[in-house]
Amino acid sequence: MRYFVSILLLIAVAQAGFFNDNGAKEQAKRLENERLCKLFTQKAETYKKNMRNDELARTTLFSYQERAKRFCSRVTPAESNGSK
Repeated sequence: MRYFVSILLLIAVAQAGFFNDNGAKEQAKRLENERLCKLFTQKAETYKKNMRNDELARTTLFSYQERAKRFCSRVTPAESNGSK
């Protein structure tokens, strides 16, 4: 009987989400996307101010802008305002 009750309690705890770390994973992913958005936006702005006038420099700038756009699109405005 004791084992039966302990198994029921274990199942209830597992179903309640105490062993579920999806929320922590989502939070970490959101924070990383915010960090990368900020990083590549800043990198693109700085690079644009100091860049040379050749094809390689334009390609590098385009790469920074594309990565900034990719990571910033994963962050909603409500999320980015709430963490600042």
